[in-house]
Amino acid sequence: MTTPLWDKPGAEIDLATMRYMAGRDIELDRRLLPHDIRASIAHVRGLRSIGALPGADADAIITELRTLADDVRSGEFVLDDRFEDGHSAIEARLVDRLGAAGGRVHLGRSRNDQVLVAMSLYVRAELARVRTLALDAACAALDRARELEHVVMPGYTHLQRAVPSTAGLWMASFAESYLENASLLRLSAQWFDACPLGTAAGYGVNLDLPRDAVADELGFARVVVNPMHAQACRGSHDVQALAALWQVAQTVRRFAWDLSLFASAEFGFVRLPARATTGSSIMPNKRNPDLAELLRTLAAEVGGRIAELIQIVSLPSGYHRDLQSAKAPVIAAFEAVSAAMTLVPPLIRDLECDRARMRAAIEPAMLATDEAVRLAAGGMPFRDAYRAVAERLGSLTDADADRSVRERVSLGGTGNLGLDILSRRIDEERERRLADDSDSDAAERT
Repeated sequence: MTTPLWDKPGAEIDLATMRYMAGRDIELDRRLLPHDIRASIAHVRGLRSIGALPGADADAIITELRTLADDVRSGEFVLDDRFEDGHSAIEARLVDRLGAAGGRVHLGRSRNDQVLVAMSLYVRAELARVRTLALDAACAALDRARELEHVVMPGYTHLQRAVPSTAGLWMASFAESYLENASLLRLSAQWFDACPLGTAAGYGVNLDLPRDAVADELGFARVVVNPMHAQACRGSHDVQALAALWQVAQTVRRFAWDLSLFASAEFGFVRLPARATTGSSIMPNKRNPDLAELLRTLAAEVGGRIAELIQIVSLPSGYHRDLQSAKAPVIAAFEAVSAAMTLVPPLIRDLECDRARMRAAIEPAMLATDEAVRLAAGGMPFRDAYRAVAERLGSLTDADADRSVRERVSLGGTGNLGLDILSRRIDEERERRLADDSDSDAAERT
């Protein structure tokens, strides 16, 4: 391991202790290093603009940082345990290539605001990635809702047959859920649209740093004004990001639960793609819905990461080394949700519905609610209509499910799914996403 950035006369460095304190930082900082480098370039430009760094030194540092970014992308440079963390790797590289000039990169900043800005850039990028995946899932579900709009299936409450429904309504529910997930991810990203760079260790520095200009270069809408607040955001704001991820994971869990039930022999409503199932190690007759079952665990995993974060940030004001541990649950949650969500749209698209099995599950008593509404619409108090129908449930023989679902015309109901409304909302959210991408690309090119 290279000499720590904080080494000074009288410091005692014990390798075993250092390795413990570094923890998983090297592994985790591999994800953050491109963002750390990008923020370092903006910081150096800011120092140059106020005359705190000579132009020649700033240009040399920026050129070397860009080379490092290229080397990271190509795999020529790999962050490893020679370094304490990504920050020390950047500084060590600059000093190795540029000598004393390279060491000037740390002027006016601390590892505290350095990791804060890298994490903010990372979380924004990952929220955008999951947002795109959620919109992909919404589009896939909307397409299936159109295809299955009039395909009759039972609607359930309490896992009991309730009223005739349609596979279109079922799929449209996920289209709207994933759309709202995408909207929540966008709103949550606003929490991370504030640049903490320039707050240093939490108390500012005795330099008139051009914080607004640096924030603008990095594509942030604003700066975090108060340095102590910047430190307080670490971990606690991440809870909000993971809460948005949990909503995505919960939608996945509900869909996976439905698939697990509906693919069982007892229901037989759907057939999963062969790639989404596995065989038993002992029973030749079995095909197991393993993908759906593992997707069900996603919300539990994200919820566990949220609980972990909440415990980590139980701290007084100011920076504490405990906050180093906040990286792992955040990165793990994003990686788990991204991996799962790449599988959801093709699973929705390739799901087979057994229309005959769905229709065969409709029984006459399921039309009782329609009959009660018809009586009430004709002038009878609804509770009287309810009791009248309940008294003759056994005599109901009309199982015209097609009429039932066609007549349920309230907006969103089986006879009026409102798919065009959902389509417009998805398009609007996609346009916002593309606009955000364009702004982000412009900032990165700068």
